[in-house]
Amino acid sequence: MTEKQHIMIKGVKEGLVFLLDDKCEFAVLLDELQYKLEKTHQQLLTGPLVHVHVKLGTRQLDEDDKERIKSVIRSQGNLMVQSIDSSAAAQDGIATPAGPHVITGMVRSGQTIEHDGDLLLAGDVNPGGTILCSGDIYVMGALRGVAHAGVNGRTDVIIAASLMRPTQLRIADIISRPPEEWMSGDAAMEFAYLYEGSMQIDKMTQLFRLRNNPIKV
Repeated sequence: MTEKQHIMIKGVKEGLVFLLDDKCEFAVLLDELQYKLEKTHQQLLTGPLVHVHVKLGTRQLDEDDKERIKSVIRSQGNLMVQSIDSSAAAQDGIATPAGPHVITGMVRSGQTIEHDGDLLLAGDVNPGGTILCSGDIYVMGALRGVAHAGVNGRTDVIIAASLMRPTQLRIADIISRPPEEWMSGDAAMEFAYLYEGSMQIDKMTQLFRLRNNPIKV
């Protein structure tokens, strides 16, 4: 094995990030990836299921080559490839929007989750817990804490929850009225958005109207 390292493996809260050199030959990358997984990083890669995010730098790969990377990583039974991303802003002049960043678990009292972009939380936000996000916030659970979408000033974002029982909602610099003023008896599958500068709450079934007919705020 050569001394030159073309792959860095970093541990993050969501699992592992594989940073791949975008200048070397693709075959060299595959060889080094297999070597690291089988020989030098066994201790890091043992244990329960680990989510892996692969970063290609500016390298562009077709689906066949991406599948080759996935196949090597999947050969380790506890590794699951969540994403393979290039940092190039656009391909063929067309930008490809990324999906929301997904995290699982519970946001407890005193805990703050921050993310640049859209965020999907598969879990609950307890009273005293906070989510701060520059894009949309989707809570697949009970939202009982604070959620602030559009922290950088975006007003076209939403906050959605399976159960909407927050202590406070905020979009850009607009703060919701006290919850008791707008909470319905049925708080299931609702989302908050801005309309003419004020916070509105509606059922998730109406989200398509907002997305298909954006409202100026």
